[in-house]
Amino acid sequence: MYISKEAKENIFKKHGKSKKDTGSAEGQIALFTHRIQHLSEHLKNNRKDFNTERSLVHLVGKRRSLLDYLKSKDILRYREIVKELGLRK
Repeated sequence: MYISKEAKENIFKKHGKSKKDTGSAEGQIALFTHRIQHLSEHLKNNRKDFNTERSLVHLVGKRRSLLDYLKSKDILRYREIVKELGLRK
């Protein structure tokens, strides 16, 4: 895998409640954002890699679903994670 265990723990520690809190919506959104950025960079160099493109679209949809869930449950947490990650919406 392209992301190390320590990097994942740092993502979850920064955006979740703890480094072992992998189930929180904020932690998952942050991890998906990291993976989306990685796949976007890969596609810039390999524009004909359609499997990666499909995976990227799938990840964006999963992140969007989690953001919609968070928005419906707690708007303040939603606004905070969007601001931290620099997402457009």
